[in-house]
Amino acid sequence: MTDIIDNTIKVMLKGAAEHTDVSEIRAKLESVAKEKRPLRVKLGLDPSAPDIHIGHAVVLRKIKQLQDLGHEAIIIIGDFTGMIGDPTGKSKTRKQLTPEQVKQNAETYKTQIFKILDPKKTTVRFNSEWLGKMTFKDVIDLSAKTTVARILERDDFNKRYTTGQPISVHEFFYPLMQAYDSVAIKADLELGGTDQTFNILMGRNIQKDYGQEPQITLFMPILEGIDGVEKMSKSLGNYIGVNEAPYTMYEKVMKIPDNMIIKYYELATDLHPDAVNVIKQRLQNGENPRDIKMELAKEITTLYHSAADALKAEERFKTAYQQQRAPDDAQIISYYEGDDAFIALVRAISSSGKYKSNGEVRRLMLQGAVKVNGLKTQKQEDVPEIKDGDIVQVGKGQFFRIAKKKVSEVMQVENALTKIVQNVHTK
Repeated sequence: MTDIIDNTIKVMLKGAAEHTDVSEIRAKLESVAKEKRPLRVKLGLDPSAPDIHIGHAVVLRKIKQLQDLGHEAIIIIGDFTGMIGDPTGKSKTRKQLTPEQVKQNAETYKTQIFKILDPKKTTVRFNSEWLGKMTFKDVIDLSAKTTVARILERDDFNKRYTTGQPISVHEFFYPLMQAYDSVAIKADLELGGTDQTFNILMGRNIQKDYGQEPQITLFMPILEGIDGVEKMSKSLGNYIGVNEAPYTMYEKVMKIPDNMIIKYYELATDLHPDAVNVIKQRLQNGENPRDIKMELAKEITTLYHSAADALKAEERFKTAYQQQRAPDDAQIISYYEGDDAFIALVRAISSSGKYKSNGEVRRLMLQGAVKVNGLKTQKQEDVPEIKDGDIVQVGKGQFFRIAKKKVSEVMQVENALTKIVQNVHTK
């Protein structure tokens, strides 16, 4: 039994930023073992942003690791609290979501979390089940279990209060409602990011007030994006989406800085801590970080797709980046017949959707990052007349195949759209 508990603690604390004292964690594990039941592991999800990337998935991966050890996940979709909106980190009152928006987002979340969690060991609950049934007396009783001074200890509330920005009374209820979720499900352990410290610790306090043994806590750090600097974010373009294609996922992992390899192993994979320590030693012994990063990319791609998909992605990466050859499935980009060669190439590359604008493509060309059939096109006069089947390379490993789109075809589409608009106006 001691060995099992020791291993559980080791897995639980892998990559964690903060946590309850280890002695209390051990006592909790011993307690549930005596009761012959799994840990009830709680994670609350705010259904306002359902499109998740592997940065969001850090806590889900940790829960999956605990599921693999036999424990139970209870995912609470905050459909009731979502109508308030988590004020954490916000400088103003958040717009309330409608019940319809919350429901739609919650369903999207459920689809995504089961790409990671084991459905057989996961229970999904909606906190409207208990919060929606509370009487006003129940609300008064709950609010009496903390003080305004305690609530104002939260950085976001404190900043808004001291700078004279408005705080709506209903926002004060968010941490209390999230804390009551722990009471409702009798949580043994609650996980969250370090930005959720106040809310999760509030759960411990409220459980004590309702006569329950307080949950242990585990806070996971924020994962930096593939730039290795900023928090992973879609708006910054440094993210790896859980629904991205295998090769895209593999290629993005390969872009992370070498100093992020271990952090990604700890937070974005399910590798046992002992295996991660072996990888640390390999790096310290001078092994090429690129080779270890390729193992990491394969590991992460396998988690969200399959071993076969990851192997194909690896072979494609080797072809594009190591052998500097166009893969057989290189993306097709089109050019317009009749355009100036330089303009045609800029528009064709831009049409791939991988670059922000024609201007960005022009800059890459001027920097010597673009080749056509292996020849640099740094100057406008360097660009040859492009034709079907030409291979375009951007940077070290981004390849495209050229296909022609005749101007006459474009005009036919434009004329058809014009007629439709004219018919609408006529009617």
